[in-house]
Amino acid sequence: MARSHCFFDSGALSPAFALRPASPPPNLNSNNGSYFSTQPHCARLNLVTRPAVETAAINGNDCARVYVVSDLHTDYSENMSWLSSLPNHNDRQSVLLVAGDVAETHQNFVVSMSILRDKFDRVFFVPGNHDLWLRREKIDYLSSLDKLDKLLEACEKLGVETKPSIVDGVGIIPLYSWYHESFDEERDITGIRIPSLAMVINFLSPSKDFTSLSNCTEIELFCGYLEICYMSHYFQVACKDYHVCKWPDELKNGDTSLAMYFDSLNDENVGVVEDILKKCTHIISFSHFLPRQELCPEKRMLFYPNLPKVIGSKYLEKRIRAIHRAEGQLPACHVFGHTHFCWDAVLEGIRYVQAPLAYPRERKRRMNGGEDWLPFCIYSSGNFSEKLSPCYWSDHYSVNPRTPNITELAPWVARFYSKA
Repeated sequence: MARSHCFFDSGALSPAFALRPASPPPNLNSNNGSYFSTQPHCARLNLVTRPAVETAAINGNDCARVYVVSDLHTDYSENMSWLSSLPNHNDRQSVLLVAGDVAETHQNFVVSMSILRDKFDRVFFVPGNHDLWLRREKIDYLSSLDKLDKLLEACEKLGVETKPSIVDGVGIIPLYSWYHESFDEERDITGIRIPSLAMVINFLSPSKDFTSLSNCTEIELFCGYLEICYMSHYFQVACKDYHVCKWPDELKNGDTSLAMYFDSLNDENVGVVEDILKKCTHIISFSHFLPRQELCPEKRMLFYPNLPKVIGSKYLEKRIRAIHRAEGQLPACHVFGHTHFCWDAVLEGIRYVQAPLAYPRERKRRMNGGEDWLPFCIYSSGNFSEKLSPCYWSDHYSVNPRTPNITELAPWVARFYSKA
């Protein structure tokens, strides 16, 4: 099925994201008001600029530089072109961490990782959900785990690393993960009709005003997870992973079995990780999924309030804390992906960073400041880089407390819902 890239008429909304929250409006960001216009109907983003990727690098220093990026989605031709146009970094000691969602097809995955291997000295990878989708594969995989094995085989042939290692004194620790619904521990939004994760149902009342929508038959939303279809004034929503991934009978969508299984894949590397902890003063772990719910906006801000049920793993955070120690072993950093939001925040001593390429229209609307700043140099000259900025939501929570017990929908969300 061909992808359609229609979107709500909001600078903060993307083709992948009417379910994703708009960036906080000015009254929620009094300290960061310059990021946003004051248009009351959409909290439209102003353009932002970031330094080009080379300016984040060290100046003439031969120490290792570690770059991070996630959500390449190179099934989009624009994203594959961006990847091909990256400057070569392999003339110096360069490392790239790819935090999942490279491509939906095995063929595009191999092409993408081959390009990156030509441009960086060392490339590390962890799988995301899109990497394990089966719907467009010509090969008849037994399951998504079968495809995972084939992706890891391809990585080995290409020289892409998937296991923990030490690079010039820096510990690099890839972590497998998957989400589970019980990751969401915050109060649910009630009193409105919220579509279930796995079922295709009517989303909004047909009496709603849809003039803010472009003429379209399909809007692809939230990192490819959830799909809203506009037909006869109805929205229908579905969790794509539930339909395009295939698992053995003992692994189920929604419960903890998948999250526990993927977390258990990290056990074989415990010895290497312990060695890294003894030898390294700087450690970077990375995963595709979120380890903490605080790395996602509150439900009342989300166009799909149940999204926290399909984004993260408590088992992942437990493992990260075991690596970086309970209160964070400075300097400690964890890189993640999945939600397509720039994020840079320190929680209990660990720095959490997301630097996504995301979908083409997200970049065209400069939701994350475009693409010239990617991949982000997280480590150079023997130290972690300065804070990535602006990061709309993590900046918001740096000055505004998280209040998940407030369940009244934000105005930009409420207008799309009818009461139950």
